[in-house]
Amino acid sequence: MVLGGASIVTVPSVQVAKLMAGASSKLSDDELVDEDRLREVLPVLDVLGPASLFYLDRANFLPAQGGLAIEEAVCGDSELAALLARAGEEDAGESGLEDITSPAFVVRESDDVVAAVGYQAWPQSVAHLSVLVAPGHRGRGLARVVASAAVVHALDAGLLPQWRARPHPSKRVARALGFQELGSQLSVRLGDAVSPATAGETAV
Repeated sequence: MVLGGASIVTVPSVQVAKLMAGASSKLSDDELVDEDRLREVLPVLDVLGPASLFYLDRANFLPAQGGLAIEEAVCGDSELAALLARAGEEDAGESGLEDITSPAFVVRESDDVVAAVGYQAWPQSVAHLSVLVAPGHRGRGLARVVASAAVVHALDAGLLPQWRARPHPSKRVARALGFQELGSQLSVRLGDAVSPATAGETAV
């Protein structure tokens, strides 16, 4: 992960740590989250990312005024489960909505939840936001509206809202709300030079 001009690498084992230490000495901070450059110096099998990291303070917040009724729901609610199912495994997993610790802020249409957002409280007072809009309802600004409610909730709780995005539509929503892109994160799975017992996900 590269954030604000600093970088950190987390690894699953001592062997991978040694491998990464050698590779890191040859790479700049920006190259640590460059898939092509990593493949030149490491036995990379799979890659997740890179994901952009956005942060927001109250002074830069641009709340969306959608004129929609925002309601609160409990994580695990059957309506949220139905939204996750409609979105499909990949989009549901990308959203991280199942892991939120805050209330879920939702928009309903015809008694169905069509957009939902919440956040997971992370260490150091970070609120990691999770947003999901049902297929067929995207491109209407729903993500901005429900995300605004979660951002207000996080800021009022004294937390720093964080938005992690890979897809471009998610990045557009973050920027529209005033989030500033301050870093990026990339996860890789190594092989070849790493034994099966120690191969695992390395996050940079």
